Parts: sequence; C-alpha cells; structure tokens
Amino acid sequence: MAYKKHIVKQGDCISSIAYRYGLFPDTIWNDPENSELKQKRKDPNVLFPGDVVYVRDKEIKEVSGGTEQRHRFRRKGIPEKLIIYFKTEDEPRANEAYFLDINGVFSEGQTDGDGKVEIIIPPDAKKGVLSFQDNGDEYELELGNLDPITEISGIQARLYNLSFYDGPTDGKMSDDLKQAILLFQKQHDLEPTGKLDEATRSKLQEVYGS
Repeated sequence: MAYKKHIVKQGDCISSIAYRYGLFPDTIWNDPENSELKQKRKDPNVLFPGDVVYVRDKEIKEVSGGTEQRHRFRRKGIPEKLIIYFKTEDEPRANEAYFLDINGVFSEGQTDGDGKVEIIIPPDAKKGVLSFQDNGDEYELELGNLDPITEISGIQARLYNLSFYDGPTDGKMSDDLKQAILLFQKQHDLEPTGKLDEATRSKLQEVYGS
C-alpha cells in the first residue's frame, strides 16, 4: 500500500485532509500508519501544524451493473457537522434567531434551549460569520484553527473563546494567561494556582467540549 505524507498546516483537520484527497475521514484516522498521531492528539478535528498524516492512495472500486438500467450511487461521508454553544454572562443564548455565512453560503436558524447551533458545513470550510438577528451581535468563526489542549496556544484559544483571556494566541506563557488560568480554576472549583496542571487541562477540555 502506497502512502502520501501530508504535513499539517494551521486550519487542517482530518475531515479537511480527507476531503482534499477524496477519502473518508475514518479511513485516514483509523489507518494503522496514523496510530501514533491518533494516540497523541485524540481528537481528529484538533491537529497541530507540523503533525504528519499518512494518506493512503485511493483504490479504484469496480461495481457491476446491468446495461440500459438506472443505478444509484450515494457518496458518503462528505458533510461535516459544526456544533457551537453560545452564552451571555454564563447563561445560554436560548431560542435566538441567527444568520450564518459559511464560505459565502447563507443560512438561518435558531439556537436551541441550551444556546446550541448545530449545522452541516463543507469539510474544507475555514471561515464563517454568525450574527444574531435581534441585536446584531456578530461572531467571526475560525474553523479548524483550534490547537490541541496539550499546546499553550490551545489553552489560550479555549480560554479566549470562553472569555477568560483576551491576549494573543502565540503559544507563550504570560502573566495575562496565568491570570486567566487562575480565574478559570476559581470558577470551576479547582485549586487556584494559576498553573497548567492536568486537572485544569481536563476541566478546560470538558467545559470547552474539545
């Protein structure tokens, strides 16, 4: 079996890589060649620039069918699901109408009782804008740009999106980041040390959802 070596860039995830090479995400993620990466990153949607993903060459599948007959073939595994929870002052933005622009494709809907938006998007989508209809609040969405929880930049991004941190996502520890970690620890009944211990990482991943 021949493989290509794909070097992950910012914004890549297994779904977007699979879409690029015409494969199913599970085909790549569950390939034995990627077992080390799978063990390291855990989540196929959260990769880090420089990670190596091995992509096997596509196999041509032949399907027999009678001539002068109609045959239906279904392409599976292409849409990707985006799930976001919106809150205001730690309360869900429940049942609010919104407009969404993903890659220039517009849609509209309403959050559920938990403030959740759940929609189907293209696997290669990189950016989006969601705006609430009643008050015009607007959120820019950077899709696929979340770094792993094991990286400082991944901690920064999650704390930023949860409104604990407003500094740069540069992968560097700073006084502002330590203060954000401390605030997060206090709010979630963790030991308030301002340090990145395993309990803090686990709770942050649980609260953020990835």
